[in-house]
Amino acid sequence: MKLTVFGATGGIGGEIVRQALTAGHQVTAVVRDPARLAVEGEGLEVFRADLRDAEALRAAVTGRDAVLSGLGARKRSDAGIAAELTRSMVRALEAEGVRRLLVVSAAPVGPPAERQPLVDKAMGLVVSAVLKDVYVDLRAMEAELARSATDWTSVRPPRLQDKPVTGVYRKVVGGTPRSGRFIGRADVAHAMLAMIDDPSTVKQGVGVAY
Repeated sequence: MKLTVFGATGGIGGEIVRQALTAGHQVTAVVRDPARLAVEGEGLEVFRADLRDAEALRAAVTGRDAVLSGLGARKRSDAGIAAELTRSMVRALEAEGVRRLLVVSAAPVGPPAERQPLVDKAMGLVVSAVLKDVYVDLRAMEAELARSATDWTSVRPPRLQDKPVTGVYRKVVGGTPRSGRFIGRADVAHAMLAMIDDPSTVKQGVGVAY
């Protein structure tokens, strides 16, 4: 497939690029600073662009089978960028007639898990309070997706870890895995790539966790 990856210099975005290249896909990595891209390989094209400029992004997405995004706030002060950059990305996709879009969100944006243990509920409330601005941004991002003409999927992981890809995790379409406290960035990337051709995930939030 021909894929475009936004946020390719981040933990999840870099894993998406790496795993996609290993699987033999052609990948366009959209970055602001090519020097920060730690991935190399045959089939990789690096596209430098201002991510706020929807018109400039059109050339990066035209003719692609799917676009995947690891964009998001890396710290609380970055809150607001997920919705803003996703808006530009969506406009570029719509202008070029590209339908499939998968983005990273977060577990607290989704519905509470059924029969969630009290300790997990309490932990979730604390995290949501601390990162309130980040989650407000992600909800705004998902609202942008819902208003778009794309076949979007919002992937909602809990706390992220740096672990090798395992390919073993739980996935709940439209919900949140019970007691799903962690997942590796590499497995989030693995899940996103696996969902590209999964029609059950289109226009859905998908919880992923160990």
